[in-house]
Amino acid sequence: MPGTNPRSARIAALIQRVIASSMESQLHDKRLQGVTITEVRVTNDMQIARVYWTFLGDQDKEEGQRKRAQQALNQAAKGKLRSLVGARAGLRLTPQLQFIYDEVPEEAHEIEDILAVAHKRDEELALAREQASYAGEADPYRHDDEAMDVADTDAEAASAGASGTEPGFGFGTESKLDEPGEPEPASESEQEGAEAGSSGDES
Repeated sequence: MPGTNPRSARIAALIQRVIASSMESQLHDKRLQGVTITEVRVTNDMQIARVYWTFLGDQDKEEGQRKRAQQALNQAAKGKLRSLVGARAGLRLTPQLQFIYDEVPEEAHEIEDILAVAHKRDEELALAREQASYAGEADPYRHDDEAMDVADTDAEAASAGASGTEPGFGFGTESKLDEPGEPEPASESEQEGAEAGSSGDES
């Protein structure tokens, strides 16, 4: 299993530096051009060092170049590269080197492409929303105060229709002919006649 203790982690980091520098200065193999060491994991017993690598090259020729690079790394792992690791790292027991192609960088690149497409699509949708205009009135929404005014007007109209009066004039519009009037004062002759009648009754 991969090392989890601090010592194996330090050895793994040291092996990664040695391999990376040795590939540039000691291993003059054209098949290794474009090879990058991404990570090294050493088992707790220091017996195996798994070296993860990736390849940057022409996509049209990448498959063939990657296979040739894998062959070159396997050959170096059993010969000169393992000797360089043991000497430069100062290890009494040099771990067995296993080179494994790292798929993570390719997957990360694909994810970045997907995110870039999604981001571009979001920008296009935002631009389309900004350029879009409402159909009809500039302000198609009725505000609360306007709605209340309209409701009051409708209520007055309905009340007026039920009572037969004009809206807003529901009071003080009845005819004065229907109202009882005050009695008119009696004339002098009427008053004298009334007094005479009352005197005759008393006698």
